[in-house]
Amino acid sequence: MTESTESTDGSESSAGFPPGFLWGSATAAYQIEGAVREDGRTPSIWDTFSRTPGKVLGGDTGDVAVDHYHRMRDDVRMMADLGLSAYRFSVSWPRVQPGGSGPASGRGLDFYRALTDELLAAGITPSLTLYHWDLPQELETPRAGGSAAEGGWPQRDTANRFAEYAGLVAEALGDRVDLWTTLNEPWCSAFLGYGSGVHAPGRTDPVAALRAAHHLNLAHGLGVQALRAALPGRARIGVSLNPSAVRPLTRSADDLDAQRRIDALANRIFTGPMLSGAYPSDLMADTAHLTDWSFVREGDAATAGAPLDFLGINYYAPTVVSGSPPGGDADRHDDHGASDHSPWPGAQSVTFHRPPGELTAMDWSVDPTGLYDLLTRYAREAPGLELMVTENGAAYDDKPGPDGAVHDPDRIRYLHGHLAAVRRAMLDGADVRGYFLWSLLDNFEWAYGYSKRFGAVYVDYETLERTPKSSARWYGRVARTGVLPSAVPDAAR
Repeated sequence: MTESTESTDGSESSAGFPPGFLWGSATAAYQIEGAVREDGRTPSIWDTFSRTPGKVLGGDTGDVAVDHYHRMRDDVRMMADLGLSAYRFSVSWPRVQPGGSGPASGRGLDFYRALTDELLAAGITPSLTLYHWDLPQELETPRAGGSAAEGGWPQRDTANRFAEYAGLVAEALGDRVDLWTTLNEPWCSAFLGYGSGVHAPGRTDPVAALRAAHHLNLAHGLGVQALRAALPGRARIGVSLNPSAVRPLTRSADDLDAQRRIDALANRIFTGPMLSGAYPSDLMADTAHLTDWSFVREGDAATAGAPLDFLGINYYAPTVVSGSPPGGDADRHDDHGASDHSPWPGAQSVTFHRPPGELTAMDWSVDPTGLYDLLTRYAREAPGLELMVTENGAAYDDKPGPDGAVHDPDRIRYLHGHLAAVRRAMLDGADVRGYFLWSLLDNFEWAYGYSKRFGAVYVDYETLERTPKSSARWYGRVARTGVLPSAVPDAAR
């Protein structure tokens, strides 16, 4: 590992990353592909949700998105020109297995075969995510005469369907892809999709959210088993979580208990089964008034704990919490969209606080120390397990200048600070193998529609023309050299 020098205040003046470190960017199928009715693809829950009035800002949908389905080869050439060594993409479940059951679609698989072939020819490592929130609608829609509680991730059979789907994709692409991720951010799928209702499918049932979390854990474990059975031995398998760097507002007993509660719901509900094969007892006690957890069957947690090759960490901002004073107003701000329903079952006493300091266009705080804390935490809790930063980035109000160029100095500062945090975590013992900037392209930002721009590449949504922003050029230089400059360039100050 390349040595770094340090200034007198302890900050790194330069940071070299080791050879083989993956420098990538990430996307999700529904956010970029479009072509939602082509080549046999059937609707996902996000197709349905985005067409439901009032669910997505401006009534936007992913019908066209940024048309990556038809512009894929140009997008791959752009990645190569920028100097990326890896690309993390998700496979659209309803494109590959229409309806969520039965045989795979050859036309759907052909798109991902072509994508991976293009990446490999360009010297870019493909990193495949099986599930980034686009559940086939048929798996969510209740059976005739059934209740709403029967469909989707609260239903145990959805985990079995996911394992079948994982096996189909592995059999088709295992000769091309060595880096596999089962689920992306299962917390969002469970608690935003079934708790607060701000994500698809838009349900607001705290027990359904807890059931969904468990069945996502089970799906992950069954998916790992299916991948191991179908993939060659060289394949590396992991999961991408969005753990919260949860911090108490003060060191009071109430605030520390609030931190514990949110840590259980945000983090340990997934890392307990996945890394240790058991649910934390305090989580089950906190939610005992809602459910007896009888949906967890003997052996489920052990299945969820199938051995992993890496743990993906998605990070954007820390979470600051306190215990609500008796009878006091809770000034709730949890950065997960507007809803009258909480995504935190069993934590009604917790107040969320916006941290001070700089904010992104999402009103998320800019604080790289949270990323450092998470990387070092999981290095301690899962020694020997490789880590990846599978998402990290920021939305800003980017606009082309008079010359047509898009300068985004705030994003360069953001990336510089967070890459420095990654390097510092590595120096302190975290085995981090790669970093994937979110996102490659401006795209459909879920319930925010096209109002938020996370991309390193600007997309004109009228013409779909791509323009790399200054941050993309800056990040590409870091990727090609493997060295983080000691200071942010003057243009980004």
